[in-house]
Amino acid sequence: MSITCFIRYEIDPFQRDTFKAYAENWGQIIPRCGGHLIGYFLPHEGTNNVAWGLVAFDSLATYEAYRARLKSDEGGHANFTMAQEKKFILKEERSFVEVVDGTLGVESVYPWSVL
Repeated sequence: MSITCFIRYEIDPFQRDTFKAYAENWGQIIPRCGGHLIGYFLPHEGTNNVAWGLVAFDSLATYEAYRARLKSDEGGHANFTMAQEKKFILKEERSFVEVVDGTLGVESVYPWSVL
């Protein structure tokens, strides 16, 4: 994949479980509409109101075609509607990034068994 849509969400920390359900829904919707879902990430420790979603595409043209399919997808529409009605997303930012070769998915070489 040549570009990744990096979505930063500011969420209502008291509706973390609602955002989790929203993110889980995308697990079915995004691949069906043509995106390569890398994953959604919830806050765990530290800042409790920031979450992320990462979706990869071959190109910006592929992303635009995906967005068009997403708008007509029944599940996508329902997920967007839920977010609007429950107001658990306070802010959403999108950036498009590309991976630096040799840095994605590199396994640890540290001998964890020593611990």
